[in-house]
Amino acid sequence: MQQIEGVKNIVSVGAGKGGVGKSTSAVNLALALAQLGARTGVLDADVYGPNVPILLGAEREKPYAQNDKIIPIQRYGIKLISIAFFIEADKPAIWRGPMLSGAVRQFLFDVNWGELDYLVVDLPPGTGDVQLTMSQSIPMTGAVVVSTPQDVSTADVGRAIQMFNTLKVPNLGLIENMSYFTCPHCGEREDIFGHGGAKMLAERMKIPFLGEIPLDRKIREGGGPGVPLMVTEPDSPLASVYRQVASQLAAQVSIRNFKQASVIPLRTI
Repeated sequence: MQQIEGVKNIVSVGAGKGGVGKSTSAVNLALALAQLGARTGVLDADVYGPNVPILLGAEREKPYAQNDKIIPIQRYGIKLISIAFFIEADKPAIWRGPMLSGAVRQFLFDVNWGELDYLVVDLPPGTGDVQLTMSQSIPMTGAVVVSTPQDVSTADVGRAIQMFNTLKVPNLGLIENMSYFTCPHCGEREDIFGHGGAKMLAERMKIPFLGEIPLDRKIREGGGPGVPLMVTEPDSPLASVYRQVASQLAAQVSIRNFKQASVIPLRTI
């Protein structure tokens, strides 16, 4: 395995299936970490749906090379590299395993990430070549898995958690997205997709539960296309929820790093 120069922690964000808000969660978590004072970057490795540039309003940007390194795009205080920058718009990325693995490794090691406290990696949903390449190429700090409350989603998420266990990637925690809806008129809470499924799964699989993200139109719309909620309403209750989840994630990273450091034998003098 090879370290990424200057990057302290690599946190992958995965999901058992598509459509659970994985990429939106990854982007808002990265922005929340940056607002908490961390130097943060995002690697959009979701080759089948690289949407992070759209979420950050950077889809028209083009990275450039300097001293044989790719210089990432900077947006709202975070650095960004996406596979979308290197393929034609509206064209599917139909790549075989070796080509896919080579592209992922290039985004990891041929990018000048600079000094980062966190590199957040948006993985494709499910299990596959990208996850395998990541686990074999770099010492990942751990993985966060995003779910929704429905039983069918949590069943898929259970397989994703087991995959990270098999690849020996620490599971840093589980997030329940679209957890509940609060009526903007009367304030009544509705558990549209059920409630608590992800938390029960986390308890059953003995991994941390990082928190609940509500179902809210403002998360999808933000301040308009390419302007996330964390940017337009950083003091809102919704932004506060993301920062709370980011704080829980940072705590789990610290615990994991402390445990890892404690098993390194001390040299006697």
